Formats: sequence, structure tokens, C-alpha cells
Amino acid sequence: MTRPLQDRPLSGLCVLELGQMVAAPYCGKLLADLGADVIKIERPRVGDGARRRGPFPGGVPHPEKSGLFLYLNTSKRGITLDLETEAGRGIFLRLVADAAALIDDWPPGELARIGLDPDALARANPRLVHTSITPFGASGPHRDFRTHHLNVYHSSPHTTFSTPAEGAPRRAPPRAGRYLAEYDAGLSAAVGTMAAVLGALATGTGERVEVSKQEALLCLERVDIGRQINPPKPPPWTGSIGGLLRAKDGWVMVTPVQNHQWEGLVRAMGSPEWTRSEACKDEAARQAHRDEIQPRIQEWADGLTRAEIYHRLQAEGTPAGPIQTVAEVRVWPQERERDFFVEIDHPEAGAQTYPSVPYRFDDVGWTGSRAPLLGEHNREILGERLGHASGELARLAASGVI
Repeated sequence: MTRPLQDRPLSGLCVLELGQMVAAPYCGKLLADLGADVIKIERPRVGDGARRRGPFPGGVPHPEKSGLFLYLNTSKRGITLDLETEAGRGIFLRLVADAAALIDDWPPGELARIGLDPDALARANPRLVHTSITPFGASGPHRDFRTHHLNVYHSSPHTTFSTPAEGAPRRAPPRAGRYLAEYDAGLSAAVGTMAAVLGALATGTGERVEVSKQEALLCLERVDIGRQINPPKPPPWTGSIGGLLRAKDGWVMVTPVQNHQWEGLVRAMGSPEWTRSEACKDEAARQAHRDEIQPRIQEWADGLTRAEIYHRLQAEGTPAGPIQTVAEVRVWPQERERDFFVEIDHPEAGAQTYPSVPYRFDDVGWTGSRAPLLGEHNREILGERLGHASGELARLAASGVI
């Protein structure tokens, strides 16, 4: 069963994207995959910086084959436009006039520098929702500071939540994995954008949405942050019963935190005698005697595979999950059954397998399209939609405007 492209939740909504790399393009992707007509605007002959980041097929760089770009720009249309030129800004404002939202990740003040300040955008479209994504927000003493995603991630306290036990050796915090801060900011921006669009539909007035990547990260861990900044001081983290267990063929994460989950683990282990001791009577006792209990659980796990542990614990109602590689989850029966991974063909990169979306509407999964080539839709959008004749488009291309 397929869902018509024009019948997706955000069909009919036009969104302009001035985004590079991850956060703003991910915000645009989320809206595009839901059906919005997202028009990605890239610099002529240069394009999004993600086009020059890998992975590339065969490890050979190519602006149309970057795995990062191809994933982050599915379901969009793409044009090229130099906003530093007067002609480019004129075309851009004509697009703004018909758009519900604009997403940008330009440094604070850069759009205003070239004449695209809030007043100019509001004159073009008073109903426009303008979402800006920056490392630290559009105000404050750090608003103009330069950062990459790793700098922003580590300026949030994510790697410091697990307070070492008294006397434990101090270690350097773990490094962030991949683009977590960027994806989180993009997700926050998409939520804020959609809320503002709903408001604009009701009031007829647009709104400015500004997203700080650092604050988006802080909001991911509200509870832990609250524990750290409010009295009493949280106790040192000693680790929990279970956790990562080594199996015959890898690792399994087991979390028997509550009593009924612990009892499920006990049944899965065959109800050994030692689990009837005072050290195991409740959660507090088990936590206090973790050093003697944990090796016994590990001894049980040593003789089993990940699948055996996973299924035995799940059958007893105890949360557990195997640690899997990408290759393993790609063929996992759960994801195969739900068609989570989809194959998308691309004229330059060829057929590639992509993760799709985590939601279903009327039991229908992802129905998007491949990422655009650089300037692929110039003629369709600037010609057919805005009425620029072929000769004019050729002159704009020759002068570097598009």
C-alpha cells in the first residue's frame, strides 16, 4: 500500500531552506519527509558543504555522492541562488512571498548584512515563519562565537552526568559520537517551526523561531540537569545491576531495575540459590551488593549467545537488547518486517539503502524521494513557477546568480 505524495500530512506547505551540513538540512528533511515542499537553496557551483563530506562510494569524493548529503536531503527540491547578488535576493524574496516557513543556519546578523533582515522578510510575506539555528542562540555574549558540532556538544554537560564514586580515578569525559548535537537541534527546530506555522495559520501573522544548538542539547537531559543544580547533591553513580553483559558472541544490555524485572532475570537464570540471599531482597540491597551480584549474572551470560539472553529475558518481562552493528540491525527481523530500510536510486550515486522514518500514517511508511542534484530544479521552480524565460535563466547562470 502506498500513499500519494500529495496526500501526506504537510502536503501543500512550502518551506525554504538555507542550510549547510546537518542541523538545518535535517530540520528541512523532517518536514520534507512529512510532505512539505522543501526548496533547498544552495550557492551556485559550491552547494551545501555536506556534498564534500563522506562517506563516498568507494571512498572517492564526488559532490553528488556524499552519503551525508544524500541522507539529509531526501524529499526536497533543489535550486542554486547567490544571495550576495541583488538579482539573487530579488528572486529569493519572490520565493519568500509564497512560503510558509524559512529555515536558516546562517551566523547571527548575516542575513541582515545582505539586506534580508526581519523587516524585509516580513514585507515580502507577513505570514512567514522564520526559523534560525545557531550554536548558542541569536542573543547573549557567545552568539557570534565560531564552533563545530563537537564544540557545542562538549559545552553541554552530557559527558559529565555520571559522577564517579568516591575515590574512583578521574577519567577524561567520553567524546561525542557523530552529529548528535546537530540532529537534536534540527529536531527541535522542526518542532518549533511546525508550532509557529500552526499559529500563523490561525492568526495570519508570522513568527521568528530561533534555536540554540547548545540549549537543544540541555533540554535532552532536563532531569539529570535538574538533579545536578538543585539540592540535595546526587549520590555518586555506582552503576546498576545488569547493564552491559558479555555474551558468547558479543554484548547485551540488561536493565532489571524494578523488582518484577529482577524477578524475571532470576527466572531466566533458573532461580539459582544465591538469588534468595538478603543481598538480593530488594533494589537497595542489590545496589549495595552489586560487586558480588554482578559477577554471578555475568557467569550466567558467559554461556549464552546474545539472542538466547535477549529472548529468555524478554519472555520473562525483563528489558534487554542485543548490542548490534549496522549490518546486523539492517537484517534484523523487526526492521525487515516494518520495511524501515528503503532503497533509493540516484542518477549519480546509484541505488543506496537508507534508514527511512520511525513513524507510520495509516500503516504507510516513508514515501519520499531522493536528494536533488545541485541546481536540479532551477528550471522547474525559477522558470515554471516564477516565470523566468529560458534565455533569462541562461543569463542568470552565466552571471553566477544561479
